[in-house]
Amino acid sequence: MGEVIGEVLPLALGVAISPIPIIAAILMLLSPKARGTSLGFLLGWVLGIVVAVVVFTLLSAFLPEAGADAPKPVAGVIKIVLGLLLLVLAVRQWRSRPKDGVEPALPKWMSAIDTMTAGRGFALGFVLAAVNPKNLLMGVAAGVAIGGDAPGVGTSVVGIIVYTVIAASTVAVPVIAFLLAAQRMATPLEALRGWLTRNNATVMAVLLLIIGVVVVGKGIANFS
Repeated sequence: MGEVIGEVLPLALGVAISPIPIIAAILMLLSPKARGTSLGFLLGWVLGIVVAVVVFTLLSAFLPEAGADAPKPVAGVIKIVLGLLLLVLAVRQWRSRPKDGVEPALPKWMSAIDTMTAGRGFALGFVLAAVNPKNLLMGVAAGVAIGGDAPGVGTSVVGIIVYTVIAASTVAVPVIAFLLAAQRMATPLEALRGWLTRNNATVMAVLLLIIGVVVVGKGIANFS
């Protein structure tokens, strides 16, 4: 079990420390329909994470079986490819950094957050969690790690829960905190939104670089 949790921790952090969904959640919390929209977004975010990791955990059952200490070349190749793709995304994020004095560009859909309903918030959360290319790569890697290395159903379930809780935490914490103390959270949330907006590309580039190297390393280890 420890090996599985060790595999999924960096991947879950890669999903958790994603500025765009955190910024989206904060904007919803500062919108006129804060309660309904943010809760819908959080539910969609959690469901998207669960669906992605469960689907790829189940698909990993089709990988060739190997003993606990035997090489796993197929899983190794998959992890190396996923790690390299993450490194490519890291380079793209780094090159997209705004120049000094230039206001960072955010997705156009964020301008419509003030008018979103709970249903649209749910759909947006699900898409960002399950369909976004970066998060999808994390889900694939986590599914391969859980399904390929887990000795039983119980360990797989624990791995999925750990991955989901950590990956969803950075959206869940501000939403829950705001619902409990809306007036006190408004100013800190606005400050956090501004920082994430300015440093989005840099944060993601460094994060993807680190996780990509880790995943490639895990893949290489599967050959020995």
